[in-house]
Amino acid sequence: MKPMLPFEKYFGDLELVYAFYGAMPTGVTVSETGRIFICFPKWGDDVKFTVAEIIGDKLQPYPDLQTNLVNFENIKMTFISVQSVVADGRGTLWILDTAAPNFSEPIKGGAKLVAVDLKTNTIRRVYTFTEDVVLPTTYLNDVRFDFRVGTAGYAYITDSSSKGPGAIIVVNLETGNAFRRLNGANPTSPDSSFIPKVEGKILMNRNKDGSTSPFRLASDGIAISPDGKVLFFCPLTSRHLFSISTEALRDRNISDMDLLYHPAYWG
Repeated sequence: MKPMLPFEKYFGDLELVYAFYGAMPTGVTVSETGRIFICFPKWGDDVKFTVAEIIGDKLQPYPDLQTNLVNFENIKMTFISVQSVVADGRGTLWILDTAAPNFSEPIKGGAKLVAVDLKTNTIRRVYTFTEDVVLPTTYLNDVRFDFRVGTAGYAYITDSSSKGPGAIIVVNLETGNAFRRLNGANPTSPDSSFIPKVEGKILMNRNKDGSTSPFRLASDGIAISPDGKVLFFCPLTSRHLFSISTEALRDRNISDMDLLYHPAYWG
């Protein structure tokens, strides 16, 4: 008899869904009907399509190959380099396009949040960002949603820029209006005392001038509480987890400076 691994006692047998041998995926999400979607940002791998659906034992470009081919004449409706995919359980797949292949400066007009209707497999709406929201240093990382507030809900996106400033980007899904919060604040910034190591070696960035510096990434991980009242987030190069009231984040009458002192759930 095959010995039982510790986790099998609690979760049962593991089943291989799909094995990846090429480009590295960063996002996976499962719809309410069991469809599985994957994204592959363009970090140097041979990425033939940046969003895919697993169908049987194959990866199929989603919603189609044409949408996954960058068209600079229609950049709003084509994907450039997708970092995150989220199925919301309500019939929509949300796709976060960094428009920043190889962590470059975002291609102007290309950074976007896209809503795809899973019934028709067509793009329903595209949210683009103004230049004061997506900066030349911005790297859109991950997104969470709350559809219980406002008319159409809100999205919260982490800017994990390696060059700063980090931030939380708040998006009103009815109007499309977006704004940066905690811009460059300590909770959204890399911890300067954190030294990232891989297999005992310090992980370094190579700068444009040829010099090197320790790898740094700002606000990256993000989650929202079940009641939607608290947003949790953390810089990638940090050992700290932070949280804040989503109501305070949405309230633009509270300045970024005052947010740091606003009664909330700082960790």
